[in-house]
Amino acid sequence: MVMELKLEGTVVVSGGDRGIGLAISRDCAKAGANVAILYHSHPDAPKNADEISKEFGVKTKAYQCDVSDENAVNQTILAAEKELGSITALAANAGVSVAKPAVELTSEDFHKVFGVNLLGVFNVAKAVARHWIQNGYKKGAVVVTSSMSADIYNSQGLNEPITQLFYNSSKGAVTNMVKGLAAEWAQHGFRVNAVEPGYCDTDMVKGGDPKVLDFQKKSVPLGRFSENYEQSSAAVFLLSDLASYITGSRIRPDGGFTVY
Repeated sequence: MVMELKLEGTVVVSGGDRGIGLAISRDCAKAGANVAILYHSHPDAPKNADEISKEFGVKTKAYQCDVSDENAVNQTILAAEKELGSITALAANAGVSVAKPAVELTSEDFHKVFGVNLLGVFNVAKAVARHWIQNGYKKGAVVVTSSMSADIYNSQGLNEPITQLFYNSSKGAVTNMVKGLAAEWAQHGFRVNAVEPGYCDTDMVKGGDPKVLDFQKKSVPLGRFSENYEQSSAAVFLLSDLASYITGSRIRPDGGFTVY
């Protein structure tokens, strides 16, 4: 018997237009699902959606949506289901960061980061879950992209922390929220889990200080950053029936960084 990772229906992927999110969108399509990509402003999102659709033979569409806006999220979810078919899963991946020393952070920075990383995840998860409850769907699966930063403070060198206090705090909060949603929604048959990526070779990382990146890479037991697909595969696994008895949990693809 060959074990296959398969998805059905439509998967909503917020922040699904680049980086880890784009890899999740591709892997969901590869597993057989239609994909609704929610994006904020990246101009390549519609093109990426078209390419995924052609490559894997599934319906894929990009929807511009500010996930911190509850009304916009609700309308987008309804439009996605109408155009692509029944929503069966959600990958809440959208996230932002502001890198400043703590004494320079502002309330605007707080609302920017927490508005997307925590409230945005909640808005999309709530909209999808409420839709499932109203329609009597009992197999909904949600995976949230958190971070190994939920528990640790990353370094850019000896005694030189990465100054992203709000980002780390928001990821700690969203991992905790995953547990709460899993506990509350288990009665409906919904599963909610988190992927907590370690260092990943995204476009944002590639633009960083080479000395810092070299230090971080050497700090990983496996000796390298992950590729995007090494994060997305964990996310799609948690959305699939192969993870049918997993909820309220987290998978941390970090190359062993937090093992010590």
